[in-house]
Amino acid sequence: MNSVSLRQFIRKKNSTPLSLPFSSHGSSSSQNIKRITKTHQSLGILSLISTATDSTEKRQTRHLRLIQDFLQIPTDQFTQKRGADDFAHSNSLEETLNVLETTFLKEEELRVDASALSRALSLCSSSRSLKSGVQFHCLAIRTGLVVNVYVGSCLISFYSKCCKLCNAYKVFEEMPVKNVVSWTAIIAGFAQEGLVDGCFELYSLLRNSTLKPNDLTFTCILSACTGGGSLGRGRIAHCQAIEMGFDSYVHVANALISMYCKCGNVEDAYHIFERMDGKDNVSWNSMIGGYAQHGLAVQAIDLFEKMKKQRVKPDAITFLSLFSSCRHSGLVKQGQFYFNSMVEHGVKPELDHFACMVDLLGRAGLLEEARDFIVKMPIHPNAVIWGSLLSCCRLHGNVWLGIEAAENKLLLEPESAASHLQLANLYASVGCWDQAARVRKLMKDKCLKTEPGFSWIEVRNEVYRFRAEDCSNWGLTEIAAVVDSLADHMGSLWYDLNRVVTDDDL
Repeated sequence: MNSVSLRQFIRKKNSTPLSLPFSSHGSSSSQNIKRITKTHQSLGILSLISTATDSTEKRQTRHLRLIQDFLQIPTDQFTQKRGADDFAHSNSLEETLNVLETTFLKEEELRVDASALSRALSLCSSSRSLKSGVQFHCLAIRTGLVVNVYVGSCLISFYSKCCKLCNAYKVFEEMPVKNVVSWTAIIAGFAQEGLVDGCFELYSLLRNSTLKPNDLTFTCILSACTGGGSLGRGRIAHCQAIEMGFDSYVHVANALISMYCKCGNVEDAYHIFERMDGKDNVSWNSMIGGYAQHGLAVQAIDLFEKMKKQRVKPDAITFLSLFSSCRHSGLVKQGQFYFNSMVEHGVKPELDHFACMVDLLGRAGLLEEARDFIVKMPIHPNAVIWGSLLSCCRLHGNVWLGIEAAENKLLLEPESAASHLQLANLYASVGCWDQAARVRKLMKDKCLKTEPGFSWIEVRNEVYRFRAEDCSNWGLTEIAAVVDSLADHMGSLWYDLNRVVTDDDL
């Protein structure tokens, strides 16, 4: 999907009818009101507005103060901290949205300005509340604030985060005035969908305009390259960042580290990491995670120890990266040691940390220890934890423990095709063909299907994707010949594919 160009995306967008409230800025105010009335009827917006009244005078007072603070503070005094304090009076984000919807959309005498509407849209964006955001979009059209550059930028971010990129791009197209925030918001939307080509085409259009990209623009572009594994495009963005002086920004450097690690170039990532001034937790976590991703457990552990010596406090993500490196390399003792040290660093283990430890023990063949670890957990295990044990049981051929893990996982995810398939493969690995056939028949009766996995490789700035069991690739014959040749070569050298680093190797 990352090879979709901006032109292709626009063509696809234009072929899809939009039901959300978009308008031509040349229309009169009365036309906008008529259009928004029809939109309210077609989307059933009026029925979505909360009409429930508070049961106590205290809640009414709190709601009134919330709205008054929201509308009366001067625009230049709106700050992130003050906004957090204002909305802290409500019990929840959902309650706040209900109050704003009821007040803005039903109380005609209240004056709504661009700043208030932008903050309301930001709340909808943070909570991924599509229904509420559509209502505020309607309000923006009705009041004429839809042409405001700040409101438009918030609408772009809102639709992008709600996975409505076509709507976000439509808002962007109709904006009469755009600033760098608007461009960055739409580029971030394309990056979220993995549309690398679209990001770079938008970036090119931005460079050709009178505006200049900022540091956040490069962060979004690098994020797209990271998700799509596009090393060539990432290097281009890196060069542009150096040219404009943004490579020294900590968050841009962090994005570069993640991009190079994700794209397989750990050496360049570490070069950037070493030259950084003012490293933060994200910097350390990104580099440790990069080492873990490539199975470089020794380097990950060394960097973690260096992090502690420099008095940088590790967080939950730091330990996740550390456990990941240990489990991929079979370092059981080290993994257990660092897990037990989490409390000393003020980090409370969460489900993800427990899942890593189960996988660490299971991959090393310590299946009973892994099961006991799950039973003694202070929190209820989720499907991921039981799935880790199930995969390890299949790897080591422990059928009965694998069945127990599969049953517990299916209790939590009864419609999981992957769980059924793992159980069937576990039966098949020990020759229990009848049981395997029974599980597969159950999958067929439930119409459960698994999504095929895929891998990708970049050749001359173009990313090629390969799906499992996909025979449509034009170069399949040549690719298979190279793979067979490599396998024969490794076999002739008696290369042990199953060997992993052990504790004694350190």
